[in-house]
Amino acid sequence: MAETRYTFYEVASLDEIPPGERLLLEIEGFLITLFNVSGELFAVDDTCSHEDCSLGEGDLEGYEIICPCHFARFDIRTGKVLAPPAVVDIATYPVRVENGKVFVGVPEEAT
Repeated sequence: MAETRYTFYEVASLDEIPPGERLLLEIEGFLITLFNVSGELFAVDDTCSHEDCSLGEGDLEGYEIICPCHFARFDIRTGKVLAPPAVVDIATYPVRVENGKVFVGVPEEAT
C-alpha cells in the first residue's frame, strides 16, 4: 500500500490558536478541527463517525474530544474511538508549524 501524500494549507498563525483553544476549518471540502493542547497541535475530522455531529463543539478532556450529541470519545492524537456509541475511528491530519504559521495537510487525492 502506498504512503499517503499530503498537500499542506496555511490555516492560521500560531498566535491565533493559543493553548486550550481550537479552530474549525474547511480545507478542500474537509471539515477539520485544529486543537492546541498545551502547545501541541492536532487536527482531526470534525464530524463524529457515529451521527455526524461537530466534534469541534464538544468538550476536550486532555487528549480526548467528547462528541456533544451522544458522548462518544476520540483520541485527538490518533483518531481512535475511546468510548461508544461510535465504533469507527475518525481521520487525523498532519500539522506543521513554520515561521509562526500553522499548516494542515489533507490527502493529495482529495485535492
